[in-house]
Amino acid sequence: MPVFFVPPQCITPPTLSITGDLRHHLRDSLRVTIGETLWLGDGQGSRYHAEITNVSKQTVTGRILETVQEPLRHTPRLILGQSLLKGEKMDWVSQKATELGVGEIIPIESRHSVVQLKADRVDHQLARWQRIAVEAAQQSEQWRVPTIAPPQSLAALLTSRASDTITLMLAERREGKSLQAVELPQDVTGSVLVLIGPEGGWSQEEVQIAEQAKVLPVTLGRHILRAETAAIAAISILQSRFGELR
Repeated sequence: MPVFFVPPQCITPPTLSITGDLRHHLRDSLRVTIGETLWLGDGQGSRYHAEITNVSKQTVTGRILETVQEPLRHTPRLILGQSLLKGEKMDWVSQKATELGVGEIIPIESRHSVVQLKADRVDHQLARWQRIAVEAAQQSEQWRVPTIAPPQSLAALLTSRASDTITLMLAERREGKSLQAVELPQDVTGSVLVLIGPEGGWSQEEVQIAEQAKVLPVTLGRHILRAETAAIAAISILQSRFGELR
C-alpha cells in the first residue's frame, strides 16, 4: 500500500487525523476499517505507521504505532526547470519527475511554448500539478512531495537560483557535454537544476541569457527527443549517476 501524505498539523502524537480528499479516498474508495494499519507521511521527512481507530463522515483518526525518519540524503537536490508543454504533457512530466525523485519542478514561460497560461488560470493549474505530484509521491513511496513553483521566465529563474546550484541546459543541435560526462557536484547541500525547452525549442535570446548566466549546455546525443521525453531521460540519467537509480 502506498504512503499517504497528510499535513503536519494533522499529526499530534500519539494520534493523527485525516480529513479532506484523503479522508474521502480512504473511507469511500479504499473502504478502510477500524483496526487496519496505514503508512502516512508528513512530507517533511517523517513517516508514521498508524492503526485506524475511528472512521466517520468528517474524519479518519489513527493511533501511531511507529515513527520512522527519512534516511540521510547523500546526493545533491535535483530540480527540473520544464518549459510549459501543451495538453496533458505537463501533467505527465510532473507525475514522472516526481516518481523519479526530483525535489522541485519549476514551469518556465518560454518564448516558444505553445501554452501561455493566463493569469486567472495560474492558481488552478498549480493546484492541479501539485495534486498530481502528491499522488505520484504516494504511489512511488517518496519521503517528500516536490514543490511546484509558479511559472516564470528563464531570466527570472536564473536570476533567483541559489548560488550553490549547478545549472544544465538541454538543447538540441547545440554543442555541449554529454549528460553522462558532465561534472556533477558532490556536496549534498547543493542542487542541480536541469532546464528543458518547449516543443519549439529555446529561442536564441534564451540561449544567450543562459550563456551569460554561465549555464552549462549538455546533450543526450544525436537523437532529437520530444520535450517530455527529454525531461524524463535527463532526470533518469542524473539519478542514475547519483546512485538513486540502479
